[in-house]
Amino acid sequence: MSEEHRETGTGWPRPVEPERPSGPAGEPDPRPDAPDPDELSPLAPVEPEPAGEPAEREAVPESEPGAVAQPSRARRFSSAGLMIAVLLALLGFTLVVQLKTTSTDPTLAATREEDLVRISSDLDSRERRLRQDIEALEESQRQLRSGEQGRQAALEEATRRADELGILAGTLPAVGPGLEVRFSGPAKAVSSTRILDAVQELRGAGAEAMQIQGADGSAVRIIASTYFVDGADGALVVDGRRLTGPFTIMVIGDPATMRTALNIPGGVVASVRDAGGNVTSEDREVVEVSQLHAPIKLDHARPVS
Repeated sequence: MSEEHRETGTGWPRPVEPERPSGPAGEPDPRPDAPDPDELSPLAPVEPEPAGEPAEREAVPESEPGAVAQPSRARRFSSAGLMIAVLLALLGFTLVVQLKTTSTDPTLAATREEDLVRISSDLDSRERRLRQDIEALEESQRQLRSGEQGRQAALEEATRRADELGILAGTLPAVGPGLEVRFSGPAKAVSSTRILDAVQELRGAGAEAMQIQGADGSAVRIIASTYFVDGADGALVVDGRRLTGPFTIMVIGDPATMRTALNIPGGVVASVRDAGGNVTSEDREVVEVSQLHAPIKLDHARPVS
């Protein structure tokens, strides 16, 4: 067996290290291209890079051993992540503010409990009236389509509508549950402006028929075209007729809803009392509105056919 394959203690051949060429007297090879033994050592010290001049490293594919990540790419990834985090935070803040703004109504939050009760009561009353109107119209439609009873149903429906229009126009008397509202006090407290405010509040609360009368018992039917003017000596002129105080309004409608409308904070009752007057209201199971208004002659308006 040759010298290159001497058997070791384990019985396996051990390769013979090639002889390093050397110069005279066993010195290292002086050739300029010969590598320095210190550079081949894995423990050789690394010269630090000069300060202020960072060395640029080329990108090394991840598949190659000893690959080094690019610092510039890492900085780009870090900047992009920071920007995404900032945008997400702004989006979350915007959504929270929007939800708080949407869920909070400043108008309702500042409304008093009495006003909320009145608003709720008004809405309930209007809903009941609308449901009743819908049911009546549906019943009329069924009757009009029922064949032989159609003509009689049409006549009854026309009569009912004529009665309703007569009550609204003040040409027919009316009776029903309601309120008796009495205004007393100095002329400033029961002026035409405050009486008109009371009429408007009652209409908004569902009043269906009204009349106003003075101390001497003379009365005037209140309809859509009725006007109020201050007269001499605290009197009140209603549709050209002079009435003296105290004044009493007889109104047909839901008593609880109308009473709540008159007594809202800052409303009619409060303003009259602030001016030194007084307002009293009394529920009545039967209120008679018997004063009639002369029919209005239309010179220009015509129904649409």
